[in-house]
Amino acid sequence: MRILQLDVDNITYEPVNPESELYDDAKRAKVSVDNALVLLVSVEEGDGKEQAAKAAEDAKKFMKQLGRKRIVLYPYAHLSPDLAQPKEAMKVLEQIKEGLGDEYEVTKAPFGWNKKLSLSIKGHPLSEQSRIYGGASEERKAAPRKPHSSEKVDLSIVHKSDFSGLPDTDHRTISENLNLFTFQEVSPGMVYWHKNGHILYRELIRLMRDQIAKYDYDEISTPTIANIALWHVSGHIDHYKDNMFIFDSEGEKLGLKPMNCPSTMLIYKSRRWSYRELPFRTAIFDKLYRNEVSGALTGLFRVRELTQDDGHIFARDDQVEGEIANLLEIAKSTYALFGMSYKLKLSTMPKDHMGDEKLWNEATKALESALKNKGLPYEVKEGEGAFYGPKIDGDIMDSMGRSWQCLTIQLDYQLPKRFGLEYTGEDGKPKVPVVIHRAILGSIERFAGVLIEHYQGKFPTWLAPVQAVVIPISEQANAYAESIMKSLRANGFRVSLDDSDRTLEYKIREAQMQKVPYMLIIGKKEEQAKTITVRARSGSQKQNISLDEFIEKVGKEIAEREQKPNY
Repeated sequence: MRILQLDVDNITYEPVNPESELYDDAKRAKVSVDNALVLLVSVEEGDGKEQAAKAAEDAKKFMKQLGRKRIVLYPYAHLSPDLAQPKEAMKVLEQIKEGLGDEYEVTKAPFGWNKKLSLSIKGHPLSEQSRIYGGASEERKAAPRKPHSSEKVDLSIVHKSDFSGLPDTDHRTISENLNLFTFQEVSPGMVYWHKNGHILYRELIRLMRDQIAKYDYDEISTPTIANIALWHVSGHIDHYKDNMFIFDSEGEKLGLKPMNCPSTMLIYKSRRWSYRELPFRTAIFDKLYRNEVSGALTGLFRVRELTQDDGHIFARDDQVEGEIANLLEIAKSTYALFGMSYKLKLSTMPKDHMGDEKLWNEATKALESALKNKGLPYEVKEGEGAFYGPKIDGDIMDSMGRSWQCLTIQLDYQLPKRFGLEYTGEDGKPKVPVVIHRAILGSIERFAGVLIEHYQGKFPTWLAPVQAVVIPISEQANAYAESIMKSLRANGFRVSLDDSDRTLEYKIREAQMQKVPYMLIIGKKEEQAKTITVRARSGSQKQNISLDEFIEKVGKEIAEREQKPNY
């Protein structure tokens, strides 16, 4: 049995048509449940009461930790290729429901139906967990493998994933047209960034480096692999083990890091600190690895290898409010660059929490005060904080009216204690710092996917993989066109030259298909006058523009990360 546990703001589903010989009776009505734990369940061959009971017990433990009262049991065939027969699957799902008991409000989505589904997932580190339970399929998986030398090489996996059939607005379809990225079968859930896509990826990281530059951050990096003792100390192993890649090496159990927090604690712990040296702000853009079940992988939106614009601030209690205010300012200016509005949520202490209640109240007041002083509206989510501290989350709104949880600011009083972090206070006594976990974009991969769909590939000039294409009208203009290209590249522009023998109309149409912001048309007239004709992606065109003017105006547009072109 495979289960993906999701802590959601909302799940909405609507039965459309039965798609199995056996299916539950169901009304074709839309069902919507807020603030619930969703269990996406694939029942496999060999599953029975034992697996059902274990799944229900794990779900109840997670419910207590999250402070939720509602569970949605959702049959989801896409997590496994080894599914049980419908009759057996329905029986096991009912056993899970019975095992959950009457303590929670349980909604069971109908089995055997094609359903419209939408999910809004909460934005904290434990919001998503996958589970694999034993059964006949697990026994087969654990069977001894044949020696490698006797295995045949499966060449069928040495190719890219197929995105055919997706709508034109999907980021994977747009990527095919703009040559941004691919997914390869040999690395499921991991992005192969092509040149154009890698420019987008790098520009987002560069943006966040620029955004935090004035706040005195130290950019750090830590190893990808560590002994799993590290996650035992942090406590993550109890909640996140099934989502980790863990392996043995020379008798040592190692893991690929799924989050940066524990290793960042070690950097702080490597020296002594005085109260005068705080806050200590760190930023980190390392690769992270999460063992997401294959059926949950969705383009850039859910991957196994990811990068976060992650950061941790080690602060005194009296510095928390000021640090939160700084982070809210960074978020505001960042989302404004993309023309995105956003909504804020303040999540308070859950029933199952760690630490002193008085400390929780003080931390929550600090968050509230920062929001009020900034004059920012927010919604209070009672009891929905992380188990280690209250938090602020932010949902951005894209051009299609969809919301995406990106911003997270979390106060943590537990990891500093677990790692024995200290600083010397003004009174000379050791004190424990507060750690503020923060991310503005969240997963860079996910945010890139959001942006691709938000702009439909028509990126603002600063983000565009190719910012301008120089198009000579005839072969006689090629030399001048090449000199224009070289001048632009020398000034830091990403520019290409289309000196093919195709028609001008074809070249312009090709540049428009590639969503290039500017086309510089070069002919005999332009060469004689030492000017350029600038054609914008929108179709507007201006003649007799000097190259210096273009460099100055568009250079400013890029430097200031403006949304709209200057021509």
